[in-house]
Amino acid sequence: MPQNTTSRQFSKSIQMRDHSVVKSLLDLQRDSDFSQLPEITSGSSTFITKGYVKRQALYACSTCTPKGAEAAGVCLACSYKCHEGHDLFELYTKRNFRCDCGNRKFTELQCKLHPDKDEVNSLNKYSHNFFGVYCTCSRPYPDPDDQVEDEMIQCVVCEDWLHGRHLGCVVPDCVELQEMICESCMNKNPFLWTYATHLAVQHAAVQVKVENGLEDSKGNIPNNEKEDDDVEEPSCKRSRVEEVPNCKLRQLQALGQKTVQSGAVFWPPAWRSKLCSCNTCQERLSEANLSFLLDESDTVLTYENQGKNNEQRQQGHDVLMSALDNLNRVQQLEIIHGYNDMKAELKDFLQRFAADGKVVTPDDIRQFFEQQSRKRRREDSRHFYST
Repeated sequence: MPQNTTSRQFSKSIQMRDHSVVKSLLDLQRDSDFSQLPEITSGSSTFITKGYVKRQALYACSTCTPKGAEAAGVCLACSYKCHEGHDLFELYTKRNFRCDCGNRKFTELQCKLHPDKDEVNSLNKYSHNFFGVYCTCSRPYPDPDDQVEDEMIQCVVCEDWLHGRHLGCVVPDCVELQEMICESCMNKNPFLWTYATHLAVQHAAVQVKVENGLEDSKGNIPNNEKEDDDVEEPSCKRSRVEEVPNCKLRQLQALGQKTVQSGAVFWPPAWRSKLCSCNTCQERLSEANLSFLLDESDTVLTYENQGKNNEQRQQGHDVLMSALDNLNRVQQLEIIHGYNDMKAELKDFLQRFAADGKVVTPDDIRQFFEQQSRKRRREDSRHFYST
């Protein structure tokens, strides 16, 4: 099957989640009856909860909600506890989402962690991602029919993932440290183009036509008090600025600079801190459901860094985690799923002794692992001949 080259943001989100799963599986090994599922953490916010989570890793289950059904997402904990063996695909991270597992959308499944669920989570946002397709081309990832190596980058507004070649702009270097807003979301919120003129990564997506020579090459919002005395602002522009003296957006609009409003826009680190937060702009952002843009902790990068810090505090230097860092994604998933299968089989093996009232001896354990080794060799042999 052809492999696409995913973006660094895309790969990093997956890797963070997979490492957390490994940690959780190691924790679960200590629970003989699995009656209690420990907290499963990815970043700082993915956990078993009844409320809306600021940002968390999500899955969609095509076994329970196939195409044509209502879109639904389940949290990481439910993907293991309630949907084991189902056909799941990753949604990566979404903001302000409440796990749907076991609600009205799942007609034949009850959540094993929180059976008492509301019928629907009305504040959840859904897209075609929940049916396994992405980008403006509405194709799956990975796409077996796509021979073109490309990267996938997530829009911070709609949170869809888009191919680099479908962004309508040049993808800049160090993209993992930047945020992207797709052209569709920019056009739905035209005031963002004003910010893009002054704050965006200029060489990537935004071409600025300077009409009055007041552009700040560092992307900082101009301060009228620091303007050259020789520059005479038209009286109409001065009056507009003076009407709302504390509104940064009005100040930028009054400068009269224009931008080519085409293609996705990339934004440098800390660009959110430069957005206007006056009452009028807060209301505008709220009406457009964009209030999160004023929250710098909303970013995926912050989420991932919090996850790394939490893991370091909880487990210190872990040899297994260090080893996984040196493996590719396929190898990581093979280890995760292999461990999960072995854990389930070991549980069944030990439960047979408990049911018969027998004591488990070292020879019994040795025999179990010998059987696992023979099983693995048979599977490897089949894979070799099938390829």
